[in-house]
Amino acid sequence: MQTLIHPTAVIHPSAELHPTVRVGPYAVIGEQVRVGAHTEIGAHVIIEGPTEVGVGNRIFPGAIIGTASQDQKYTGANSALRIGDYNTIREFVTINRANGEGDATIIGNHNLLLAYVHVAHDCVIEDQVVITNAASIAGHVCIESKARIGGMVGIHQFVHIGRLAMVGAMARVDRDVPPYMLVEGHPARVRALNQVGLRRAGVTEAEMRDLKEAFRILYRRELPLAQAIAQLATLPPSEHLEHLQRFLTYAREEGRRGLTPSGRATTD
Repeated sequence: MQTLIHPTAVIHPSAELHPTVRVGPYAVIGEQVRVGAHTEIGAHVIIEGPTEVGVGNRIFPGAIIGTASQDQKYTGANSALRIGDYNTIREFVTINRANGEGDATIIGNHNLLLAYVHVAHDCVIEDQVVITNAASIAGHVCIESKARIGGMVGIHQFVHIGRLAMVGAMARVDRDVPPYMLVEGHPARVRALNQVGLRRAGVTEAEMRDLKEAFRILYRRELPLAQAIAQLATLPPSEHLEHLQRFLTYAREEGRRGLTPSGRATTD
């Protein structure tokens, strides 16, 4: 019978691992860690608790998961990390637990975090997100489903990245990125509609036309934001436009960091 846990791995007696979990050489799994079925944990991985890891995840060598927040305000609260199902976490990724008592950093399902990505305390990464090598995600960041984050991107605390947005490599993101938009630069600016990502996600041509018009209203007509949001309501209703309007309204609330402004670009 094949041994699923390498004899050099160090696993705390209180850790809960499904019998199908594979653990590589010299991995360290701490107290209050729970790992679901068919998850693979590579060599030299460290997982500290409280951390929950779901089904079918692949965690590559050297990743450090569930360690305490690096925020200087962290005082040792019993916070958590929750990772969903079928995520791929590549070499030397670091993911921290939350700051506050009972709070959690959350990674959803079917995400891909490439080598050297850092996800700080209290972040929420939804589903099918790709974060490319060496991107650094500061605390309290939310990244909505199917967003794409380029390599060596830096994302400021409390920033919200919208659904199906694309953040170009080496961008400095210090304000909210609306859904469906492509941003890049230092600091980041909205350059265009993320047409490639939208088509790959199955957005229809009719929906694409409406999103192009929404882009023109927001970024080409030089309207005050409140007026631009009002004009979006004149477009044919769709789930995508409704989500965009909700996001824009949320980004304008008191205490938010505001919206990433426009940069020079064109869209058909």
